[in-house]
Amino acid sequence: MLQKKICMLGSFAVGKTSLVARFVHSMFSERYHTTVGVKVDKKLVTLGGRTIKLMLWDIHGEDDHQRIKRVYLRGAAGYALIADGTRPATLDALESVHERAQAQLGLRPFVVALNKSDLQGDWGLREPDIASWRARPGCAGVLRCSAKTGAEVERMLHTLAAALLPEAR
Repeated sequence: MLQKKICMLGSFAVGKTSLVARFVHSMFSERYHTTVGVKVDKKLVTLGGRTIKLMLWDIHGEDDHQRIKRVYLRGAAGYALIADGTRPATLDALESVHERAQAQLGLRPFVVALNKSDLQGDWGLREPDIASWRARPGCAGVLRCSAKTGAEVERMLHTLAAALLPEAR
């Protein structure tokens, strides 16, 4: 069985922990949970007749005072960049997160998850800003998802997992 480490990266309060909880446990909590350090969850997925154990590393959020520790990224096969669709600054912040991940890992598959799609009335991301991510080397997809409703969460992580398979390279 293949085993792949995926890191969940982004700013504070974008929904990384909620996306993992939705994917792994099919649940959502309205309570905010700050991740201290890293929390690891596992889930088996089947893609193309192959079973893959995904090791989801939910890493603390970044801000001006705290950066992701390099040791948390070590060994990652790919990563998910998470932004909050109601806070455009979180998409802008992914630029430096992505650069640090690439500096540590080299070119690896990644997805961009634009979380909180259930809050369309508060959506603040512009299509040109979103589109620029689709053309980047290694980008397996850009998806609007919602940890609250579950919309596109499974697809987002399955898309990344498929890009990690040896035949995808």
